[in-house]
Amino acid sequence: MNTLIGKGKPHEAQAVFNNLTEEGHKPTLITYTTLVAALTRQKRFKSIPALLSKVADNGMKPDSILLNAMINAFSESGKVDEAMKIFQKMKEYGCKPTTSTYNTLIKGFGIAGRPYESMKLLEMMGQDENVKPNDRTYNILIQAWCTKKKLEEAWNVLHKMVASGIQPDVVTYNTMARAYAQNGETERAERLILKMPYNIVKPNERTCGIIISGYCKEGNMPEALRFLYRMKELGVDPNPVVFNSLIKGYLDTTDTNGVDEALTLMEEFGIKPDVVTFSTIMNAWSSAGLMENCEEIFNDMVKAGIEPDIHAYSILAKGYVRAGQPRKAEALLTSMSKYGVQPNVVIFTTIISGWCAAGKMDRAFRLCEKMHEMGTSPNLKTYETLIWGYGEAKQPWKAEELLTTMEERGVVPEMSTMQLVADAWRAIGLFKEANRILNGSEEESELDQEFDSDKIQVQSLESIYKKQKLSASPSNLLQIPDVVVTHPTRTTNGNIRCRMVVKLSDNMRNVTTSMFFVRTRSSYGVQPLIVSRQQIQNQVVRPFLDCCRVVSILC
Repeated sequence: MNTLIGKGKPHEAQAVFNNLTEEGHKPTLITYTTLVAALTRQKRFKSIPALLSKVADNGMKPDSILLNAMINAFSESGKVDEAMKIFQKMKEYGCKPTTSTYNTLIKGFGIAGRPYESMKLLEMMGQDENVKPNDRTYNILIQAWCTKKKLEEAWNVLHKMVASGIQPDVVTYNTMARAYAQNGETERAERLILKMPYNIVKPNERTCGIIISGYCKEGNMPEALRFLYRMKELGVDPNPVVFNSLIKGYLDTTDTNGVDEALTLMEEFGIKPDVVTFSTIMNAWSSAGLMENCEEIFNDMVKAGIEPDIHAYSILAKGYVRAGQPRKAEALLTSMSKYGVQPNVVIFTTIISGWCAAGKMDRAFRLCEKMHEMGTSPNLKTYETLIWGYGEAKQPWKAEELLTTMEERGVVPEMSTMQLVADAWRAIGLFKEANRILNGSEEESELDQEFDSDKIQVQSLESIYKKQKLSASPSNLLQIPDVVVTHPTRTTNGNIRCRMVVKLSDNMRNVTTSMFFVRTRSSYGVQPLIVSRQQIQNQVVRPFLDCCRVVSILC
C-alpha cells in the first residue's frame, strides 16, 4: 500500500485495503495508518474519523502514529478543528503528543489563517514537560504571521526563537525575505539576507531567487541584474529559476534587449534554457498576438530536445483562440499525444471557447463529448462556456438542455450558470423565459400562451425513419413532401424530451408547422418549457426551427 501511495496511486492503495478486509484479513495499526495516508491524498477527510471506531471494533487501541496521521490529514486540509478533536482524544487513548504533533497543529491553524491560536499552542508546549519547541516550530509560526502580512508579529516570534536558544536558519531568513519582497520591499529583503553570514547562515539558490524575483515584479530590472552578479559574492551559482525570473521581468517591461542579454548570460554561466524558459517567452508572444513568433519559439524548444509540457501547450491553445484560430488550437491535441502529454480540462475548455466564439457550436459540443470520452470530465467552467456559446448563437433551448447534462454528470450549476441560461433567453427577447430560469417559476411559458387546442393527428412512419435519419435543419425538412416523421427521443427517466410534427405540402406558401418542446423538470427547479406555434412565418417560433430534431409524439 505504501508503494502505491508513493507512486501517486492512493485509489489503488485503498482498493488493496478493501480487498484485504473482504477476504477476512485483519488490518493492523500500520495498515490503518497507511489507509489514512491514502484517504488524505484523495482528500476524503470525512471517512477518516470513522476509522477510530473500526480500530476499536477490531480489538485494537490507536497509537500515536495513527493519531498523528489523522491530525496531519485534517491540518493539511485546513480542518483544524477536526484535528483538535483527535488531539484531545490522544489522552483518552494514553498517547502523548510529541513536538511533531504540536507542529502539525500549529501549521494547520496557520493554513486556516488563525495564527493567534497557533501562538496558544506554543504556550501549551511550554507547559508540557514532554515536548519542546524546535526550529521548525518557530519557522511555521513565522510563516503563519508572514502569510497574514503581520511582519511585526513575525519578528516577535523570531526574537522568542533566539531567546529560547535556537538560531534562525536559512528557512527563517527566506520566509522573512519573501514576505518583504511580496510586500514590494525587496530592498529591505536584500538588507536582511546580507546579515545572514554574520549569523553563520549561508544563503541558498532560493534566497537569491526571492530577491531577483522581487525586483523583477517591482519592474526594477537594473537592481535585479545587479543582484545576479552579486550572487557570486554570496557563494551561490545562478540556476534556471533565477534566469527565468529575469527573463520574465524583462518581458513584463517589454525590454527585448534585456531578454537577449539574459539569454546570453545563461550561455556564459553554462545554464541551458528549460521548458519554463521557452514557455515564458512563448507566453509573451502569445499575449501580444504574435502567434508566428510563439510557434517559432515552440519549434526551437523541440529542436533543443526539450519536450513541451502541458503549460506550453496551454499557451499555444490560448494564443490560437485569441487569434480566432480554433482549428489550429484543436490540432494541438494530436501533437500532445505525440509527446505523451494528456490534455487537461483547461486546454479542452480553452479550445471549446474558441469554437464558441467562432459560432461553431457543433464543433464545440463535439469536442466536449470527445473530452468526456478521453477520460477528462468537463467542469463547471466548460459547461458555462458552452452555455455562453449557445447564447451567442441565439439557441437558448440548447443552453438550457445543458443543465440536464450537467445534472446527469454530477456537475452542480451555480447562480452564474443560471444567469447565463437566462441571458440566452433574454438575447432573443423572451424575458419571461429568462425569469422562469432564474426564479424556477411555476407560471406557464411565454410561448405556451399562444398554444391552442388543435388536435394533431400523427402517423407513424417508423419504417421511413429507419431508412433515413433526418436532421433538424429547414433544408432537410423541406426534402420530405407530404409526410409526418416520427422518432422518439427520451431522457434517462423515460419521459419525452421534445416533440415536433412537421407537415409539408407541395405548395411552399402553405407550409404550416406545429411544434412542441417538452422538457422534464430537473432537480434545479426549472419549469418545463412548452413551445408551440402553427404558422412558420411567425417571428417568435422561427428561430427554433434551426435547431430542432425531427422526433415523434409518443401516443
